[in-house]
Amino acid sequence: MLSLGALAFATPWMLSLLVALPVIYWLLRLLPPAPKLVRFPAIRLLLGLEPPERTPVRIPLWLLLLRLLLVTLLIVALARPLLNPAAELGGQGPLVLLIDDGWASAPNWSVMQRHAERLTERAERANRPVAIQSTAPAALDDVQPKHGLLRPEEARAAIRALKPKPWPTDRAAAVAALQKLNLPTPAHVVWLSDGLDSKDLQAAAERALKLGSLEVIRPESSRIALTLLQPEAGGRELKVKALRAAGDGPRRIAVQGSDDRGAIVARTMLDFAPTATEAAATIDTPTELRNRIARLDIEGQSSAGAAVLLDERFRRRPVGIMGESQTASGQPLLQEVFFLERALEPYAAITIGDRTALLGQRMAIILVPDNASPGSDDRAALNDWIEKGGILVRFAGPRLAASEDELVPVKLRQGDRALGGAMSWGQPAALAEFPATSPFAGLTIPPDVRIQQQVLAEPGPDVGDKTWARLTDGTPLVTGEKRGQGYLVLIHTTANTGWSNLALSGLFVDMLQRLVQLSRGVAGEGTAQQLKPWRALDGFGKLGAPPLGTLPLPPDAMQTFRPRPVTPPGLYGDQSAQVAFNLGGRVDPPAVLGSLPSGVATDRLSEEGETDLSRWFLAAALILLLLDFVIALLLRGLLPLPGRRLGRAAGAIVIAVGLAIAVSPGDVQAQQPQPKAPPTQQRPQQQPPSPPPAATPTQPKPGDDALLRATLETRLAYVITGNREVDEVSRAGLEGLGEILRARTSVEPGDPIGVDLEKDDLRLYPFVYWPITPDQPAPSVAAAANIDRHMKSGGILFLDTRDQHITLGRGGTNADLKRLLRTVDVPPLVAMPQDHVLSKSFYLLSDMPGRWAGGRLWIEAGNGRINDGVAAIIVGANDYAGAWAMESAGRGMFPVAPGGENQREMAFRFGVNLVMYALTGNYKDDAVHLNDIMQRLRR
Repeated sequence: MLSLGALAFATPWMLSLLVALPVIYWLLRLLPPAPKLVRFPAIRLLLGLEPPERTPVRIPLWLLLLRLLLVTLLIVALARPLLNPAAELGGQGPLVLLIDDGWASAPNWSVMQRHAERLTERAERANRPVAIQSTAPAALDDVQPKHGLLRPEEARAAIRALKPKPWPTDRAAAVAALQKLNLPTPAHVVWLSDGLDSKDLQAAAERALKLGSLEVIRPESSRIALTLLQPEAGGRELKVKALRAAGDGPRRIAVQGSDDRGAIVARTMLDFAPTATEAAATIDTPTELRNRIARLDIEGQSSAGAAVLLDERFRRRPVGIMGESQTASGQPLLQEVFFLERALEPYAAITIGDRTALLGQRMAIILVPDNASPGSDDRAALNDWIEKGGILVRFAGPRLAASEDELVPVKLRQGDRALGGAMSWGQPAALAEFPATSPFAGLTIPPDVRIQQQVLAEPGPDVGDKTWARLTDGTPLVTGEKRGQGYLVLIHTTANTGWSNLALSGLFVDMLQRLVQLSRGVAGEGTAQQLKPWRALDGFGKLGAPPLGTLPLPPDAMQTFRPRPVTPPGLYGDQSAQVAFNLGGRVDPPAVLGSLPSGVATDRLSEEGETDLSRWFLAAALILLLLDFVIALLLRGLLPLPGRRLGRAAGAIVIAVGLAIAVSPGDVQAQQPQPKAPPTQQRPQQQPPSPPPAATPTQPKPGDDALLRATLETRLAYVITGNREVDEVSRAGLEGLGEILRARTSVEPGDPIGVDLEKDDLRLYPFVYWPITPDQPAPSVAAAANIDRHMKSGGILFLDTRDQHITLGRGGTNADLKRLLRTVDVPPLVAMPQDHVLSKSFYLLSDMPGRWAGGRLWIEAGNGRINDGVAAIIVGANDYAGAWAMESAGRGMFPVAPGGENQREMAFRFGVNLVMYALTGNYKDDAVHLNDIMQRLRR
């Protein structure tokens, strides 16, 4: 290889053909262009005449140079020019590529593939064969590269066919497979690592060194794959946790929750401390949105380890309790409803009522304590509900023991059985281990749980099959049977402490949770049945059909199993119910690649590399060849171009092509892949998801044109924060509000305009929307004076913290708001009263939601110091621009929670009231005094 700085030639001997250019020049000079044929009848008179001598017409100089340039480009292309050439391949013998293709390689997979292809190109120049071995076990339907030595072009095709697997690597087995190939030694082994440490690292590296030399390529620690652990459900919140390999400085990542269709319904930020390898946060959403979350993903991390699938265990199912809410009378802390509500409230949406109220709603499960035993009409309606798929759980007690109730899974004996006490010889009984077929299988039984009283089941051939829990003496404690598509379950003791202390134990909560999970046919982590594969994750975290050879998930998989080719991470079950089997938490915590044996060379995985310019030179030669063909047609008169302009046109074409060729090397260099910029700080949690790509809004420059447009028409303004995404949302939100104003009112605002607090005069705009972001710099003294002038001249400044949790007083407790308004003369703020004119300036409103609901509005105390009592500053917290922003098709850009499109309509109505308040002031309040005003005018 011939190297000339940043340019090199892989086959430099081809440049020797340039010596033939003088010969080609001489031949081209001798060859005249083809004569132009002109048909002239009188030419027959000249037939037979021979001229005394022949003088050929020479080829034009510009055409000669064009053809010499064409030949030169072909010769240079054959010499394979390389831009930024890499060093020659190290070591001796064949090149052996050991490629980590487990789950952790997915985020850097494209870079690893390009790096491997560049290594094969270097091996091809050195005439060295290539062998490929992947380190992750392969599934049955995976395309495996050929074993043994391959030609470099075959190796490149095999590398392109590889893809990351959704399970860990087995490096020791991969190196052992390499040794069985009996490759020629010494060989040069290049290990393309995913950057993670493993228990078999040292042993695999030492065995690879026996093949010859070893070079390990690993990514930067900041680019090593992250792991998302399975969340913990706590009340309304989902607690998410992520792990990284090294504590290499502060880092912020985003975790998003999406539904079955891929729509994002929740998002939160996780912050890693500078030296921490673990970060945690919570997702707090309404029950409706939480139940829609089907998976969690780390943004920017496309791997199976950065995705967590959620099943029914993480959803708050709607649970009904028959009866009345506990009251202050009658010892409320001993009532059965109290125990059931306290046990399930953190994990389910509880509704308490009678049969009509509960069956009128969509309930996953209904609990019936003994004091709410259903009547005959209720039993018929409940039985129909069970047949359609509902789950009814009954609790025994004095009423059930004294009645002949048929809405039970087994036939009961009259009366009850007392264990212990003055009238009994027995002692309170403990619980036996749960049967393997029970939904409670796997739960730990506290040793102090005792049953003092129960109702007994009549012996029968099917009682054993229907028993889900029994006492140590063998008597059933929980029985259940399947009726139609649902279940009927009976717990043979009370739901309070009247007959046992079961309701005081954590086992009671676990058993109720298992029954709630059973409402979709899933028995939870302790299921005693095998689950067939339903959907599986691939290495990039995409959910699809399970690979060939996937086996059912064993009963103990949730506690002991690790993802592997026959049991990949995914969903197991059937169409009606599935259990999520995730990778996070079932693999070793990520750690940076450990120390390697002496003699091992290391290098960094990089996107930069040499670029083969051959195709660009061939493309230029092809263009010149086509141009020469066109010129030849022109010279022969086969194209209709006047002869007088032939030379001028041909010269212009040659100059244009020459300029294009001269510029092409720079373009090629500009197209080289650049290293990715370090990850920037993510936007805070309260910001909405990124909007669809759109052109950056063009802001009018401060000057006469901007002043004229702001003067001649009403324009809504927003403060430019410097955050491009937030500014785009503000612009889109005010555009959507402007459309509503034009359609429903007499106000016809122009296009919204972004204003700079430091430069633009705010007094031209009656309404200015200011979204608050944590990274905004505090206004300067000049900007603060600009804001004061705007408020004192009658303008309204609407600040939106977009965080749903604003709490203001005279001092204010919102940190970002307090920081930004420190230099501004802000009047005292109070919560907006219900009868404020803002609630009736156009629409009559009782609530002012935005993209979120529940946040309060804060206005200037005393209805404003100036401008006839109109408040000059209003503060909200519901991300109003996010609710107003609309797409071209008329749909909202972002989801609105929890009220959906009805809430978006109310947000638009509030926006109309806000603009009307800014334009007309408090005329609505004055209208009630119209008679008094008219009388004063008559005087």
